[in-house]
Amino acid sequence: MKKLIILFGLLLSLGACSQNAKPDFKNTDVTGLAYANDFSLPDFNGKMRHLSDFKGKVVVMFFGYTQCPDVCPTTMAELSTVMQELGPLSDQVQVLFVSLDPERDTKKILSQYVPAFDKRFLGLVGDASATKKIADDFKIFYEKVPGKTPGSYTIDHSAGSYVFDKEGHIRLFARFNQGPAPIAHDLKLLLNN
Repeated sequence: MKKLIILFGLLLSLGACSQNAKPDFKNTDVTGLAYANDFSLPDFNGKMRHLSDFKGKVVVMFFGYTQCPDVCPTTMAELSTVMQELGPLSDQVQVLFVSLDPERDTKKILSQYVPAFDKRFLGLVGDASATKKIADDFKIFYEKVPGKTPGSYTIDHSAGSYVFDKEGHIRLFARFNQGPAPIAHDLKLLLNN
């Protein structure tokens, strides 16, 4: 009987260890980050959105602009491939593209650009003040770089995506240009939690 109790205790402690073990993420684990907790921005349909709207889904949030020549289309294409790799699990993932260029990224432009990568992707855009607020809240760097004409500017900006778990807690920072496999790996871990 004593051996049975010891064995039972050992099994319980092993179970507790496995439940508390940190997932083997490929991206940067930022669980418990003191910022990047919520947002309030309209989507390209004009509906005000908050992180809580997507509870029950893993959320990937990327900041960019539609006229970006490299980082943004590369990231969006990569996230599109991630969705394909996830197969049926992809229905439990919401990708949000947050515009850093409210001057040119109208709701109409976002409604064409963002779903072109995946029809489930959603674009968010506010005015200049709302853009500054969300960028500050999420510690996103962005700066307009003048072009040859007033409308031909580019925007230097942080490259990477925030990932939230199904409960809306910040969990990961996904680095730019790493390929879809590490992101798909980490999303699967979050989806199976």
